[in-house]
Amino acid sequence: MAVLFLSSHLSEVVGVRLADGREVVVKRRVDESGRAGRCVAAQKLLAEQGFPCPMPLTDVVVSEGVAVHAERFVSGGEVETKDTPEVAARSGRLLADLMHRLAALDLDPPLPNPEWVRWNAVPEREAGAAAVPTWIEDATRRVQAKLAGCDLPPVLGHADWQAPNIRWRHGKAHAVHDWDSLAWLPEAAFAGAAAGRFAIRDTPTLAPLESSEAFLDAYESERGAPFTPCETEIAWAASIWEALHNARDELSYERLRAERTRLARAG
Repeated sequence: MAVLFLSSHLSEVVGVRLADGREVVVKRRVDESGRAGRCVAAQKLLAEQGFPCPMPLTDVVVSEGVAVHAERFVSGGEVETKDTPEVAARSGRLLADLMHRLAALDLDPPLPNPEWVRWNAVPEREAGAAAVPTWIEDATRRVQAKLAGCDLPPVLGHADWQAPNIRWRHGKAHAVHDWDSLAWLPEAAFAGAAAGRFAIRDTPTLAPLESSEAFLDAYESERGAPFTPCETEIAWAASIWEALHNARDELSYERLRAERTRLARAG
């Protein structure tokens, strides 16, 4: 057996070439709630439908709170490096296709949601974190209240829609990864969050406003119906949530100052 790659963030991921020549990926992550099994079940159904995602090769095995499974290694494809409106629209159409497919699946929701989209249970600020301007703290509280108070029906969707998780080939999706990040949220929240973060690569950033607009326009067009005014506000609130949440550590305050339009559109 030969190791092809190894990565570790929220989960441990190892790519290996087996003695018979097959290339597989083994994933290991903490799972006290059974989330992993539900996420992998959805991934398998999508792969069987022909959606571009790795086919799971095993069921999820949980031992002492740690979940492990193996899936087919999908090589090739490129990570998109641009954040233009054209790239945004392509990404938005792909997400809309995925959401349509997920809506047809009869699966238990993978709860609890990933921590970065738990509007009602935001982690406390780390001790010693850098001071954040008052207006950012205020905007964060208002956006959180908007999202936490949303009464739109939840659906199954991908909550980590960013560049490294999607590989493209000749302008078409080649492989979508990170199925551990499935969540149970209003559709507009998924679309909005993706519109704000689809271009993230190595460093958290916020897509240009016009690209977020193009993403949502393309999503709604592919969806076949525009968002309601309430859904539109939730989408724009979700589009800036992560940027606000991470501002003290990773984003420039000046870039966020230019994003007050998102807050206005979030109502």
